[in-house]
Amino acid sequence: MNGSRITAVGHYQPAKVLTNEDLAGMVDTGDEWIRTRVGIRTRHIAGPDEPVDELAAHAAAKALAAAGLAPGDIDLVLVATCTAVDRSPNTAARVAARLGMPQPAAMDVNVVCAGFTHALATADHAVRAGAASRALVIGAEKMSDVTDWTDRTTCVLVGDGAGAAVVEACPAGEEPGIGPVLWGSVPEMGHAVRIEGTPARFAQEGQSVYRWATTQLPAIARRVCERAGIAPEELAAVVLHQANLRIIEPLAEKLGAVNAVVARDVTESGNTSAASIPLALSKLVERGEVSSGQPVLLFGFGGNLSYAGQVIRCP
Repeated sequence: MNGSRITAVGHYQPAKVLTNEDLAGMVDTGDEWIRTRVGIRTRHIAGPDEPVDELAAHAAAKALAAAGLAPGDIDLVLVATCTAVDRSPNTAARVAARLGMPQPAAMDVNVVCAGFTHALATADHAVRAGAASRALVIGAEKMSDVTDWTDRTTCVLVGDGAGAAVVEACPAGEEPGIGPVLWGSVPEMGHAVRIEGTPARFAQEGQSVYRWATTQLPAIARRVCERAGIAPEELAAVVLHQANLRIIEPLAEKLGAVNAVVARDVTESGNTSAASIPLALSKLVERGEVSSGQPVLLFGFGGNLSYAGQVIRCP
């Protein structure tokens, strides 16, 4: 019951980049219109031969390498995704098979845009309870598979990619590196973000989501910090779900994290749903914008109108 910590992160994005100019040739939109409304310039799009589990496995392999671990060292794999095509085998099992893991517990977690922070909390709880010693937590999405590319209100938002974190038990006497989770939802507003139908298509009530995120979530994010015993001004970085720059910036400002680096990966990656937080965190670590041991707020929100957040210590 010593708690857990993130010891390494990794990320992966497909090679194909779709620019705002490219989208202007597909639908009635333009670079200025997109940047003004959502802040996105580019996004990465997976090909037809790149399934979600392949994206996840690439990110996971990088995280394992950064941690100096072999696949057999992992006993729990959690994949947060809402875009897996098949119901069985689940994405986690397919990732384990791709990486050659011998016998891990393997589960998918579908909480859409808040999926990674829910999965991270689940891994932390499993390690604290002694049910796992080392976990691989992955957020991976192929949003391009569920996008209506004729709908300019949604197709400009999405991107594909994956991010992963290795979670391990803390040594005896060491403070936990993953703080208590605060999670919840607004079930009566769950319809505001949807992936429904046959074929499944992403749709949302953008104004409702914007109002909820900018008015209700800052207070919840402050409570996440309180649970961790951290004041917002002590945060080194804030990594919110990369939904829309017009949501990220006001939320970070209202939180009061005046000294923190605010992740803005949405500008180059678009909205990658459950992948967005680990993608953005991994890039901050890779670029050296946050140092090992510094406190970082992770806060996911969106689909189901669910949210989950925790303060972690940077690996």
